[in-house]
Amino acid sequence: MSWRKTALVAAAVLLAGQADSESRPRIAIIIDDLGYHLAAGKRAIALPGPVTFAVLPETPRGSELARLAHENGKDVLLHLPLEAVNHIGAAEPGGMVLDMSRENFRATFASAIAAVPHAIGVSSHRGSLLTRHPGHMAWLMKEIRTREDLFFIDSYTTHHSIALKLAAEEGVPATKRDVFLDHERSVEAVERELERLKAKARKRGHAIAIGHPFPETLEVLERELPLLEEQGFDLVRISDLLHAEWNRI
Repeated sequence: MSWRKTALVAAAVLLAGQADSESRPRIAIIIDDLGYHLAAGKRAIALPGPVTFAVLPETPRGSELARLAHENGKDVLLHLPLEAVNHIGAAEPGGMVLDMSRENFRATFASAIAAVPHAIGVSSHRGSLLTRHPGHMAWLMKEIRTREDLFFIDSYTTHHSIALKLAAEEGVPATKRDVFLDHERSVEAVERELERLKAKARKRGHAIAIGHPFPETLEVLERELPLLEEQGFDLVRISDLLHAEWNRI
């Protein structure tokens, strides 16, 4: 069953959060914001198991880290900067903003996806402004749809996001994160959010977390990921989680 033939139905299932029939809950973890710091990126990529890595476009180490993640058998995503409601500082490389023309939007996306080798999907970086605008989200989903088998992950930085609705309308496979592991940067906070992720996975059958290559986050994951299997969880690639949802329908 292809991505495109099942995308509309699958998006509805994911949005509804229906429980899986699988006996073992599945967890997918995405590490965002790779591209600027080589050592932190390498440490993240060395995490045990099929962790997914979201790489910022046109960053000094982005291409190198994307290739390294792929060589290590990890899923790679384009972590696409989308305009936020409150953003201080210069525009980020490869960023999509509200005042772009359609042609500029198309060209910027093409450059961004080309800058991240082996990307099999797109995730949103920031985006609290852009993800609530139907016109721009429709443009983005059209760009994703024209590239075979790409999918979209909404980092869900605002409850006003309509990204999944527009993905469904355009036939793009998509889902959103359930937990931010390190909104608060401390070992204790990451441990707490990891437990919340497990609880969500037990309840729904699957759950998705986003973290960052912070020392605190990596310390917890290095210690805890090897324990997931004996705790009754399957750590899976984000692509496998999405494929399983569509094949189950």
